[in-house]
Amino acid sequence: MEEKEITKNKLPHPLISLIPVVVLVSLLAIAIALFGSDSLSGGSQIALIMGMAVCVLISTTIYHVPWKAFEEQMTKTMGGIFVTLLILLSVGMLSGSWMISGVVPTLIYYGVQILSPQFFLVSACAICALISLLSGSSWTTIATIGVALLGIGQALGINEAWTAGAIISGAYFGDKMSPLSDTTILASSSTRVDIFKHIRYMTQTTVPTITITLLIFMLVGLGHVNEGELHIEAYTHGLASTFNISAWTLIVPLVTGILIARQVPSCIVLFTSSILAGIMALLLQPGILHQIANDPSLGTAASLTKGLAITYYGSTAIDTGDSSLNDLVSTGGMAGMLNTIWLIICAMCYGASMVASRMLESITRVIIKWVRTRLSLVTSTVGTGLFLNIATGDQFISIVLTADMFREVYDKEGYEARLLSRTTEDAVTVTSVLVPWNTCGMTQATVLGVPTLTYLPYCFFNYLSPITTILVAAIGWKIKRHRPETIETVNSGQ
Repeated sequence: MEEKEITKNKLPHPLISLIPVVVLVSLLAIAIALFGSDSLSGGSQIALIMGMAVCVLISTTIYHVPWKAFEEQMTKTMGGIFVTLLILLSVGMLSGSWMISGVVPTLIYYGVQILSPQFFLVSACAICALISLLSGSSWTTIATIGVALLGIGQALGINEAWTAGAIISGAYFGDKMSPLSDTTILASSSTRVDIFKHIRYMTQTTVPTITITLLIFMLVGLGHVNEGELHIEAYTHGLASTFNISAWTLIVPLVTGILIARQVPSCIVLFTSSILAGIMALLLQPGILHQIANDPSLGTAASLTKGLAITYYGSTAIDTGDSSLNDLVSTGGMAGMLNTIWLIICAMCYGASMVASRMLESITRVIIKWVRTRLSLVTSTVGTGLFLNIATGDQFISIVLTADMFREVYDKEGYEARLLSRTTEDAVTVTSVLVPWNTCGMTQATVLGVPTLTYLPYCFFNYLSPITTILVAAIGWKIKRHRPETIETVNSGQ
């Protein structure tokens, strides 16, 4: 038994540890090349499972890691994402009910008449930043007001990739800086830093980044040629002739906002909002529910019930007389989130296998060994966070692992723990949405209907954040060190 324990705990060679990563990236590239945006419907899942299989095969045959170790890590990992899966199903309910009830159509109808095309992008980013800051959830923000803003942008003739970039940039700013955010709480608690100290310290990198982001969106918007008048007229006419556009529908987002302000858990907020939207659909959109049910043999009550049930769980297609508007108002319900859930499960299995085999640990130890200066320390933390986002497919796992791997290094070299907490958030929280197979990347691509690689170039806040934190480290602005001696090579003597 003792000999097996020693063999089980043996650290794999870094080059061997890279094999599952190379296999995964190669297979994902092939899947994207073959299936394009449909790669999330199965191709990417196969790539993740094959990557896991390679990891398990190497570990069990070369390093004699027992299968039990993988089972235990997968059970632990999957248990940690149960609430995430429940939120995804709730988001599916909400997206369907908010559309069919007329909430989103009403917001679009009035929004296109209020928002100027020239200032739309910067406004979208600022609105999402504020809502996410108050709610602490980028997912809730994007699934509600983000979907409406995407429709407004389409009506104004603005490229959906730019709109998605503005929405995501704002939403992840608020998520990162809100004391209600689970990632903010996790990053501060994992590094043992008071959450408000953590947030205040993040302002030094986050405020300059969001300022640059808003400036970019403003300049791009000012250069926008207004070709959206015909789009606006077509959209407003199509929406008004299809839905009962009513200010009463705005009760739903109002109540949702109150629940968010009262810090009600996300699952409860999303579910309650979906039920309220369903009631609005019954009261204001009975004709659409009958159309969705599409069963003349049913009585009025039964037809409405069937139509509402389909709205919650299935796909809906409403004919507005405009093909582009038809695509906008179509919904997928809970069933529309199943590919994302399937992908998340596969990603979690792959990440769990890399943790159980200690291959992630082996790779990150090599990175840590290169740490010799303040700049290399922060850069290594950023690089590790990005790598873990790619390798594990989950921002929560990446935050915890990054904090665990570097906590002793920062302490040993005399740097404040809040530098680690800030760098971890700058590297992990905001970049997770840029990875197609990460839980965040998959979710937002599904909710907005814009592929991850399509919106990625326009999420300025998300990829400027790690760059900013590295630049601040190079300057050394407000970075304190308790011990003045030169940094020694990390892990020396190991």
